[in-house]
Amino acid sequence: MSKHFSTIAILGKPRDISAIQTHHEIYHWLAEKDYRILIDDRLQELLPELDDKVFSNLMQIGKEADLAIVVGGDGNMLGAARVLSRFDISVIGVNKGNLGFLTDLDPDNFKAPLEEVLDGHYLTEQRFLLETEIHRHGLVKSQNAALNEAVLHPGKVANMIEFEVYIDNSFAFSQRSDGLILSTPTGSTAYSLSGGGPILSPSLNTISLVPMFPHTLSSRPLVVDGNRRIKLVLAPDNRGTQEVSCDGQISLPVEPGDEIHIYRSDNVLQLIHPKDYSYYHVLREKLGWSSKLF
Repeated sequence: MSKHFSTIAILGKPRDISAIQTHHEIYHWLAEKDYRILIDDRLQELLPELDDKVFSNLMQIGKEADLAIVVGGDGNMLGAARVLSRFDISVIGVNKGNLGFLTDLDPDNFKAPLEEVLDGHYLTEQRFLLETEIHRHGLVKSQNAALNEAVLHPGKVANMIEFEVYIDNSFAFSQRSDGLILSTPTGSTAYSLSGGGPILSPSLNTISLVPMFPHTLSSRPLVVDGNRRIKLVLAPDNRGTQEVSCDGQISLPVEPGDEIHIYRSDNVLQLIHPKDYSYYHVLREKLGWSSKLF
């Protein structure tokens, strides 16, 4: 059953300062409707005329708000998702970016669809995240979450990486390549797609493993059950530096001999869409697919 919202947060720091106008418009529109409003405190310097009391950090927003409106591109949504997925909060996006697979609303025409959402007429969807842990000498050295993908890659200098892949502790294959993309269905239309990975319907419980420039013609993308735990073991004689990036925003350094553990997170992003949302319409529009023939 659809729920109604009382405390609404506005998130998303724009790259272009002029884009803050959309935040202004949403804030004043919600204020006229007497909603309690919280704003990402990273926007405070861009909205100096607003009362300091409306600004909160992401953790506080997750605890207090029941709807978050993320203004910006998918990058803003990814950053918010890694934190807000820990809380019982719904999230919707206003697209001020380029592709915008995760941000539905048009910034120039957000009022009518958002009014419908606030009245309880919307579609709900859960998107799972991946947890990534770097294990060294039996200890967890670092960890983070990713909504799109975790990527093992060489860092700043391109060089081949040798590693073994285990699925549920069962050896699957070894590889010499530029790295490996481990993607959620949400991330299947992001970096994974550029690497030749499959497009996965977002409701699937799967993880795709997409090799990056593998040193063999027989290497192909592999899709596994989302409940499997994946382990990458780096060869002890790997040269140069490597790292694992989460959503292209967080970097976790790795060393030769490290183990990288990747598994489905217990947290999910509660994404909501306007009633007329269609995933396949989004694919057609964003990827330039042909329209109907008849």
